[in-house]
Amino acid sequence: MELTSTDLGLAARVQQLTKTYGTGTGAVRALDQVSVGIRRGEFTAIMGPSGSGKSTLMHIMAGLDAPTTGRAWIGDTDITDLSDLELTILRRRRVGFVFQAFNLVPTLDAIGNILLPFDLDGRRPSALERARIDGLVATLGLADRLRHRPHELSGGQQQRVAIARALATSPDLVFADEPTGNLDSRSGREVLALLQAATREHGQSIAMVTHDPIAASHADRVVFLGDGRVVADKPRQSAEEISAYMLASELGTAAAEPAEPAAEVLS
Repeated sequence: MELTSTDLGLAARVQQLTKTYGTGTGAVRALDQVSVGIRRGEFTAIMGPSGSGKSTLMHIMAGLDAPTTGRAWIGDTDITDLSDLELTILRRRRVGFVFQAFNLVPTLDAIGNILLPFDLDGRRPSALERARIDGLVATLGLADRLRHRPHELSGGQQQRVAIARALATSPDLVFADEPTGNLDSRSGREVLALLQAATREHGQSIAMVTHDPIAASHADRVVFLGDGRVVADKPRQSAEEISAYMLASELGTAAAEPAEPAAEVLS
């Protein structure tokens, strides 16, 4: 009997995932037979050098891109063959995103962007959700910027709006692509603390793509990719341990970890 993501306690997973761009001699394999899962209520960092496939993996897990071969699930829903409309509805109701390029709507002010997931779902925030939004706005220092449009905000402020929007509906699963990349160190720490709180206090599952060992050290688990494959899967690591592993990987001296059965990799 095939294991399901519910059996494994997973918020999302991919199995035997391959993604190839282009054809013939110009084809590039971004992901190569990847099987990995995001555990429920856990903060997972996905790391690897440029070109390792980490953003591609996140986009496929989130239903924003389709695999060449293999399958992907969000919770116990196989999303591989869903229509665009089905994917849109599922993402809107169960998934939050923090994009590297923010993806804010330029004609909406900050509060309009934060409330966008509710508008798209045709509803207004409940009193509990409104209180959560107010808390996010206060924590992220956005209270005096809510009526500003994206072009009137700094890159760091736009990033904070994007984070507030991703967390506003308290989705089961949040994907974050370099969420601290445009923030100063203090703001970055505040955002990482928010993501930690989302898992510990609200039981949300966070998958964060990052190249920053300090950011990754806030995660409960660190998955390392290299050349489109999972090369290591480690429990919480210090920034120093992460830096040392990445340096050793670049020098080709990192100890290769044994291949694990898919069920164990996914657990």
